[in-house]
Amino acid sequence: MRKKTEIISIIISIIIAAGIMCAVIIRRDTYADASATAEIAMELQTGTVLKESNADLKLPMASTTKIMTAIIIVEDCDLNKVITVPDAAVGVEGSSIYLKKGEEINVKDLLYGLMLRSGNDAAAALAIHHSGSAEKFVEVMNERAKKIGAHNTSFKNPSGLPDDAHYTTARDLCEIARYAMQNKTFKEVVSAKSHSGEYRSFVNKNKMLYNYDGANGVKTGYTMKAGRCLVTSAERNGMDVVCVVLNCPDMYVRSGDILDACFNDYNLVKINENNTFMSGIVLCKPAKSGCFVAKKNEKLDFKVTASDKLKKICKGDLVAELNIYGQNGLLFSEKLYSIVDRNN
Repeated sequence: MRKKTEIISIIISIIIAAGIMCAVIIRRDTYADASATAEIAMELQTGTVLKESNADLKLPMASTTKIMTAIIIVEDCDLNKVITVPDAAVGVEGSSIYLKKGEEINVKDLLYGLMLRSGNDAAAALAIHHSGSAEKFVEVMNERAKKIGAHNTSFKNPSGLPDDAHYTTARDLCEIARYAMQNKTFKEVVSAKSHSGEYRSFVNKNKMLYNYDGANGVKTGYTMKAGRCLVTSAERNGMDVVCVVLNCPDMYVRSGDILDACFNDYNLVKINENNTFMSGIVLCKPAKSGCFVAKKNEKLDFKVTASDKLKKICKGDLVAELNIYGQNGLLFSEKLYSIVDRNN
């Protein structure tokens, strides 16, 4: 009887263990397939939207907030300036680079600490250095966001700490990141895997830089309220894509999948200012270089439309307009100017 009871007990244990394993497998599969609450991907130069879902939903964005903080500092401050850490930047809640009261440090090292280690204390120190107080700096953040075109964004602090009035949308955050990534210094900071500074050294905790081919930025974020948030930039074959996922359990996997789809489906087509076209019998070219995004293997139609007929054409005269169409309509338009003198 005892032996029978032991056998039954073993069988029950196996069944329970199997059930737990199934539950773990199901949980892992669900986690791996989880999408973001909101997401978007844009081509960096043109702002063309390549993928999107719930992109205009207002959500908290955690430390991806620091993208705005960083670009303001890059644009407005001397990065070599040495400052003394103010009291208000010591012991700030959340992630930290452990600044000490009265410590001397340059703006550059604070900037790297902000973006590579997500230091909330670095955010406070930089905000106070820039504007005199975090509250004044927040005013600058909101003004700058509007200029960039992020009209559905509200900042309440420079770090991303939870606040009901601190929010953005995936679209707005992508526009802010696109703007910032076109700044050479900003891009240099967020693409660095490590930084050895005069006062501090840091290792970047953004795993995309190590695990995704072509990744060159930009910022991770997490709070209980916002969930896992990630803004990524990556470049392949001359095209740079910026991707935002907000409240995404597996933010690295999801971002990689979105970027892969963009690079697999689209190309960046460049029109050089030295490319020549014919408007009737007049040789012409665009005034400046440009680019547009097209689906791979998409048939493109080029159309040159002449301007009003001129009796005499001088070099540099506007003579035509170039329009390029894809299967869904106009993709690119540019004025064309004569590169020769001609009497008709």
